[in-house]
Amino acid sequence: MFTKADYMTVAISRMLVDNETVFHGVSSPIPMCAINLARKTHAKNLIYVNIPGGVNGNMPKYERTSTAGSDLLEGANSYFPLSEVFDLSMRGKLDVAFLSGIQFDNKGNVNASVIGDYKKPKVRLPGGAGSAVLIPTAKKPIIWRTKHDKRTFVEKCDFITTKGNLHAIVTPLCIFKMKNGEIYLDKLMPDVTLEDVLKNTGFMVKYEKVEHMEEPTKEEIRWLNMIDPSRVREMEFSWQEID
Repeated sequence: MFTKADYMTVAISRMLVDNETVFHGVSSPIPMCAINLARKTHAKNLIYVNIPGGVNGNMPKYERTSTAGSDLLEGANSYFPLSEVFDLSMRGKLDVAFLSGIQFDNKGNVNASVIGDYKKPKVRLPGGAGSAVLIPTAKKPIIWRTKHDKRTFVEKCDFITTKGNLHAIVTPLCIFKMKNGEIYLDKLMPDVTLEDVLKNTGFMVKYEKVEHMEEPTKEEIRWLNMIDPSRVREMEFSWQEID
């Protein structure tokens, strides 16, 4: 029996292509596991860069609460500091960047700044940080979000931290893809119905053909469990969400 985290990790892993340069930042257990899964299966020449600066480092095989610790430098081929990641992306050399946010609309706008009015917000969030630079400049910015509801996928973002250029958004319910400047439903997760997505999305969901993601293979799950025996990928579902 597979979990939502299993589906999301495998879905993200399948989006990665051999020889791509891929980056994830802080609070990124699912992308971290997905990258390492891809490196063991179909994308063995992936160039993996993490926020501490390790290039093709090892994923620790114990329970951890950070994806930005110095232990991610262990086994690395080289050191590539964060400032150079931004420069790499600006030069068009960063293939994939994993980012997130609090609100998303059907135009691919991302809000990571405030909930409510900007001058008198209900909640003030960390802000753009990497997303404001990497979403516009990376070739394939991939958003992942473990919460899929009408407060997250909204008709209009309260504030636009960055916009457009998204490659995909992966949630426990589905995979969205950008097409002609709009978000389209690409695939449903295996245990999800179209109605589940429609009733939990605040904007009108566009789709052409409703298909389910293929179930994880035995090889994918075998490698995933070897890479992540402590099931770090489940952590994001236990983190407290902003109310």
